[in-house]
Amino acid sequence: MKNYVINHLRELESEAIFVIREIAAQFENPVLLFSGGKDSILLTHLAKKAFYPAKIPFPLVHVDTGHNFPETISFRDALTEKLGVKLIIGSVQEAIDKGRAKEETGADASRNALQIVSLLDTLEMYKVDAAMGGARRDEEKARAKERFFSHRDEFGQWDPKNQRPELWNLFNGRMNYGENFRVFPISNWTEMDVWEYIKLENIDLPMLYFSHQRDCVVRDGVILANSEFIKLKEGEEVVNMTIRYRTCGDMPITGAVESEADTLDKIIEEIATTTTTERGGRADDKRAETAMEDRKKKGYF
Repeated sequence: MKNYVINHLRELESEAIFVIREIAAQFENPVLLFSGGKDSILLTHLAKKAFYPAKIPFPLVHVDTGHNFPETISFRDALTEKLGVKLIIGSVQEAIDKGRAKEETGADASRNALQIVSLLDTLEMYKVDAAMGGARRDEEKARAKERFFSHRDEFGQWDPKNQRPELWNLFNGRMNYGENFRVFPISNWTEMDVWEYIKLENIDLPMLYFSHQRDCVVRDGVILANSEFIKLKEGEEVVNMTIRYRTCGDMPITGAVESEADTLDKIIEEIATTTTTERGGRADDKRAETAMEDRKKKGYF
């Protein structure tokens, strides 16, 4: 890896660690939102570096939809045990059972939006005042509007027109009782930065991100993993394909890409030449032009 790339990555690392330490300094009950995807894994790695040799001083929060990839759950449990960090799990199924959320029906049913209720309930239960996540501005146009410190009102909702200015490295975490912040320490990173840093730091990832064989269903041009959560439509068939994932979410909505990239070097080379955005295969983002922004305004991370 060339020196200018390493220097660039170290600058991003330094910025992110500064933000993470600022969160620990300004807030009483911060948490790290952990999806099991590459960005939240990278953010956890940065949090470890920020406080080393001490342990990460705040818990990880995972909102379990019940439709996760098994590889993601296994990786989550192994990582939290290795780090010795507290893991808080919010359950979408529990929210459904309590009548707090309503299960979607039909072939394209998803639990993605249902995470909002479970996330807000979990943050309220543990009196969280700052929830940091691995979202990046290059992922999606709604996320490009986020500040590092993203203010949420007493209902956990986001108003993109009512955010604080961030001058240089000054972050305003003041809030009224009941309000909270979502904080995004890797806002300025790109997908390429993430992968090059993962290679530089030799960070372990679930095998989902590397080329592998999997039974899939192609729906509306999106490659979905076949699972118990997929209801086949008329004319659809299950096909074994060589794929990998660029982003990781629920099984029924996360699109894969056909790929032979089974090493970090091959993945980096593939990303350098692709013309498709990272979330271009996410079925949940295709529901409406403003799908992500609509979810975020309701409390989505």
